[in-house]
Amino acid sequence: MGQTTNQARILIQAHPGAKKSAVVRFEAGVWHIKVAAPPVEGKANRALIAFLSDLLDVPKTRISIEKGAASRRKLVVVEGMTPGLVAARLNDSL
Repeated sequence: MGQTTNQARILIQAHPGAKKSAVVRFEAGVWHIKVAAPPVEGKANRALIAFLSDLLDVPKTRISIEKGAASRRKLVVVEGMTPGLVAARLNDSL
């Protein structure tokens, strides 16, 4: 009935306040990502989405934080990409 789309859900452990945004490692099913913004008033979340948008080459509107907006551990949804493609691009940036 509904529209089928590629969608990837990834677990991210955000490390805000870094000098530069970067993928640090993949450990126990969680991507650890440094974020170049402080965890204040959603700045780190916006910086994380912008960083993922550039890295994955998808519009920011296709990336959302499904769970954990106020936490360092987040469930992020990327519309229009398969989980394998997201993992490959994140892995390439390590």
